[in-house]
Amino acid sequence: MSSHQTRRRFLEATGVAGVAALAGCSGNGGDGSDGSDGSDGSDGSDGSDGSDGSDGSDGSDGGDGETRLTWHAGGTGGTYFPLSNEIKTIVDANTDFTLNVQSTGASVENVGSLADGSADFALIQNDIASFARNGTGIDAFIDNPIENLRGVATLYPETITLVTLAENDISSVDDLSGATINTGDLGSGTQVNAVQILDSLGVTDYNEQNAGFSQASEQLANGDIDAAFVVGGWPVGAIEELANTNDIEIVPIGGDSREAVKEDASWFADDTIPGGTYSGIDEDVETVAVQAMIATNAEVPDETVRTVTAAIFDNLDELSIKTEFITVDTAQDGMSIELHDGAAAYFDA
Repeated sequence: MSSHQTRRRFLEATGVAGVAALAGCSGNGGDGSDGSDGSDGSDGSDGSDGSDGSDGSDGSDGGDGETRLTWHAGGTGGTYFPLSNEIKTIVDANTDFTLNVQSTGASVENVGSLADGSADFALIQNDIASFARNGTGIDAFIDNPIENLRGVATLYPETITLVTLAENDISSVDDLSGATINTGDLGSGTQVNAVQILDSLGVTDYNEQNAGFSQASEQLANGDIDAAFVVGGWPVGAIEELANTNDIEIVPIGGDSREAVKEDASWFADDTIPGGTYSGIDEDVETVAVQAMIATNAEVPDETVRTVTAAIFDNLDELSIKTEFITVDTAQDGMSIELHDGAAAYFDA
């Protein structure tokens, strides 16, 4: 049985309990459905800002449970994790709360964490949020809506990047038939998007591997896989590092292929990776994108959500990641689920 078939059987066997169980799985890779500066740990992705527990997440000095909040991000090779640590710095400095940022497998896993209350806030994709809240879209959510899932704010486009090495002679999605493809961490938004795109374009004969961005980059460099899907705001740190040591290709999802993908999945939007984003890629590359967002659950108190939301959006000048996209004015663009009352109190004020 191919790993593609194994994944489908796994998801078919899980309902909401299976999604919630993902909250207990610590992802070290991925997704995020994410990627950018800081994947080398320089911004705190090595835990130096307290994400290893030095902020009290190990119970040493973090204060009581009423002021310590858990924030689930994504893998250390993506954008979710370094961005979450910048948000942690802002919230810690401007409120009485302390954020404990945790690396995870990202979107689908993070929904499980919000559903069972093991996370107070998380970064997820807007399409995954819609699937989860409405009990649709992917097998793990069908007929099992996550009714306590609430939105806080949308942040930035998450670009679908299909990367390979130039030596692999893969120039279009059609060339992926028979290939070994890393579709992202199991249970991540990256994996969901990759399978959606491959299914839409009729690519069914492939061997699926599941790992986060940093490991996927290593797999490509070592020749263990032929291509990898990465979902995150460009530039993705893991792809930057790969491009600095190898000749890479970004496979376009454009033209009729892009229209077919959008026809099957309305949450995808047109996107372009500008030439020069990665070493050796001089021309613009057409693709599609989803949207990153902050989510919470209905049980988090209104005042807590309002305070955290205000701290973030009143201090956007302290962010260095995705600053061209994250604004108060666009914070509800693409919001795919019901807004938490605490977030609504801030944005409607």
